[in-house]
Amino acid sequence: MQKGYVAFLTLGCKVNTYETNAMQVLFRNAGYTIVDFDEKADIYIVNTCSVTNMADRKSRQMLHKAKKKNPNAIVVAVGCYVQVAKDLVEQDEAIDVVIGNNKKHEIVEEVEQYIKNHKINTFIVDVFDAPSYEEMRIEDAGKRTRAFIKIQDGCNQFCSYCIIPFARGHVRSREKEDILQEIKELVKKGYKEFVLNGIHLSSYGADQQNKDFVAMEGKPLLDVLEAVSEIEGVERIRLGSLEPRVITDAFVARLCKIKQICPHFHLSLQSGCDATLKRMNRRYTTEEFAKGCEILRQYYSNPAITTDVIVGFPGETEEEFSTTKKFVETIGFAQMHIFKFSVRKGTRAEGMKPQIDEAVKTARSAELLLTEERLEQQYQQWFIGRTEQVLFEELVEIENQTYLLGHNERYIKIAIPYAEGIEEKINKLLPVKIEKKLNRQILLGKIG
Repeated sequence: MQKGYVAFLTLGCKVNTYETNAMQVLFRNAGYTIVDFDEKADIYIVNTCSVTNMADRKSRQMLHKAKKKNPNAIVVAVGCYVQVAKDLVEQDEAIDVVIGNNKKHEIVEEVEQYIKNHKINTFIVDVFDAPSYEEMRIEDAGKRTRAFIKIQDGCNQFCSYCIIPFARGHVRSREKEDILQEIKELVKKGYKEFVLNGIHLSSYGADQQNKDFVAMEGKPLLDVLEAVSEIEGVERIRLGSLEPRVITDAFVARLCKIKQICPHFHLSLQSGCDATLKRMNRRYTTEEFAKGCEILRQYYSNPAITTDVIVGFPGETEEEFSTTKKFVETIGFAQMHIFKFSVRKGTRAEGMKPQIDEAVKTARSAELLLTEERLEQQYQQWFIGRTEQVLFEELVEIENQTYLLGHNERYIKIAIPYAEGIEEKINKLLPVKIEKKLNRQILLGKIG
């Protein structure tokens, strides 16, 4: 029996995207119909983000937007913003039901309980008391090429600028057999590439008794990767963001034996200055970070090493910023994501002095973005004239021309011109001879 129409909106990270997909499965199996967030629905569910104050604001805006779409609808706030701002959310008249992290697997029962009595509308647990991983599963991941698989939750690092440990709690890891079963089912539906991710992926296998992921040397994660690689039909495996300290000679020597692993590694740097890293509580030095990059390049030919950098962290001097800029140039990243520091309420960085003027942060960001563009162009130039294996994903329009677009192992976008019947190549791995750049982010080639 069709119970009603439910619309979802996801804010934030790939982990949130996975969890939204899993909640959709729960509602669909309970007899509800999933509709687009822009459509009129009986229930609106916003899976919120709280990584920055701006993310909090966006979460509130989308919840209010949902209520305006249909004042009679039930508006449900779920996730990280809810977890860290419980009192504010409960007072918001636009929100009917409040569901924190580690309660998403019960969302259908919780919403239906509210529908019955309109009394109990808050379902939040202390995530630091959560003893185990919250089991959820997806049945599809949208486009039939790449699927993001959540295998870990929580973080024990407590970086001074980050609220996420308070939103997600301590490290919890998913059972290996459950991961494998989900991937096997997705392979049957045509997925070829799998991205394993989590809030702090490198901590996979750690728990309350074993919090030191460094001591584990990444072995539990490697065990999972090796098991995934043995599933027939898995063509590619990617990793979400990795902690630099897990990149050791022993780890990469074992990792590179897994033939499906893509040589594309995201190592969050945040700063290229040791003094700034210490204030951030990042627990590694630039020397250790550089050593990890060196190890990756010893085992992989020109791997794509990408990163995140925060500019304008409290106390960052011109000299410290200059040190960061020199360091990223020395590493030669394939791509960088540049963020201006944003004060996050409830973190240690909120009270740090001096806070950097916004104009200074903007100038530093612009300067580093120029460096990023130059490094990205240098990296892409390496592929021209080479033949790359491309997993084709979709048709796109670029300057009134149609192309078939996909990614190579190093996550470089590669396109071929449209031709009759080209749609049949979607979700296939094919060799492409790279001829030239199509634009800043896309390379152009031809089959063969």
